[in-house]
Amino acid sequence: MIFGSVGRGTARPDSDIDVLLVIRDLPRGRMKRIEEFEQVEEALISELVRLEREGINAELSPVLKTPEEVKAGSLLFLDMTQDAILLYDKDGFMSRFLAELTSRLEHMGARRIFGANAWFWDLKPDYKPGEKIDL
Repeated sequence: MIFGSVGRGTARPDSDIDVLLVIRDLPRGRMKRIEEFEQVEEALISELVRLEREGINAELSPVLKTPEEVKAGSLLFLDMTQDAILLYDKDGFMSRFLAELTSRLEHMGARRIFGANAWFWDLKPDYKPGEKIDL
């Protein structure tokens, strides 16, 4: 899945490509996961170099999650409900997850509010102090 500025269609020439990979049986710890992803980058190196020669920054910025970690949720997924690009979705896992999250956000009345150069999420406009918010 591609997300971030590339997913939104707002990438600049120096933007990286944010990519979410959902993989079973990932090693624990970010550094071990990045070490495994280096194999992917090595396999793509000739294509990345070619794109760079054409003036396209194709630096990948991976986020690696297990299906269980996706199901546990993260604020990272909020924007993905709006502007992620699914490239491959085995068994429709991410499509279902994002559809369910979108449904929960709609039920709460959540909305993404845009400002001058940024945005934020108002998850529950009618929030009352002490109320629990479950995504």
